[in-house]
Amino acid sequence: MSGGDGAGARAGVIALWAHPRSVSTAFLRMMAERGDVTVVHEPLVLLTDHGEVAVPGVGGGTATVRSYAVLLAHLAELGAAGPVFFKDTLEYHYDHLFAHPGSIAGFRHTFLVREPAATIASHHAVKPEFACREVGYEHQWELFRLAWQTTGVRPVVVAAERLLADPAGTVAAYCAATGLPYLPAALTWAPGELPQWRRNRRWHLDASASSGFAAPRARHAVTVADDPRLRAYYDHHLPYYQRLVEHAL
Repeated sequence: MSGGDGAGARAGVIALWAHPRSVSTAFLRMMAERGDVTVVHEPLVLLTDHGEVAVPGVGGGTATVRSYAVLLAHLAELGAAGPVFFKDTLEYHYDHLFAHPGSIAGFRHTFLVREPAATIASHHAVKPEFACREVGYEHQWELFRLAWQTTGVRPVVVAAERLLADPAGTVAAYCAATGLPYLPAALTWAPGELPQWRRNRRWHLDASASSGFAAPRARHAVTVADDPRLRAYYDHHLPYYQRLVEHAL
C-alpha cells in the first residue's frame, strides 16, 4: 500500500465504513443536517437484509435497486452530480466489494471505530444472539486494506472517543480530509427519526433521541468482563481495532 492521505480531495462519493454500535448513525445525522450533501443510509446493509433498497434518484425522487453492482454504480452516478455521503456497517463481509474492487475505486473511503468493549456490550443489548463476525472489526480491517490498495489513498479513520470528546475539532479534520466545507451549525440537530432509519429502527433509537454528539449513558447488564462469549469476541476483534485506530485523525 502506498499513497498519501488525500487531504483536500474533491468530495465526490464519501463512504463511511463503520462497525455496528460505533456512533455512526449520529455521524450520518450530522451529515444530513448540513443540507449540502446527498445522504444515503446503510444501502448495503438494507440491500442485504431486505433484498432491495430505496436510494435518492439521480434526477430527484427515489430509485429502488436490487443488486450490489447497480447500487454502487448508482452511488457513483449520484456523486458525479454533487457530493454524496453514505454510511454502512460491516456486520457483513460484502464479498462483492472484494470481487469487484473497481466498483469502489472512485470513492473517498473513511472509517469509524469505537473501543470494542463498549461496542460489544451495546451490540449485545440490541441483538443478544449476534455472532462473532457481526462485531465487524475484522471486516473493517480487510476493507480498509482493500480501499487503500485500490485507490492508492490511505482511508480516513475517525475514533469515536475523539469524536465524542471534541466534535468540532474531529469533524473539522474529517471535512478537510474529504474535501467538504466545515459547517459548525451541523453539529447539533433536532431529535427525531429520519425516514430511512425505519426499516431497521431498533438499531437507531439512540440517534433518534440525540441532538448532538454525546457519550452513550447506558450501562449494559452484560459486558465482556462477565460473559465468556463476549470476552472471546473481544479478544478476536481487538487486534483489528488496534490496527485501525493507529490511523485515526
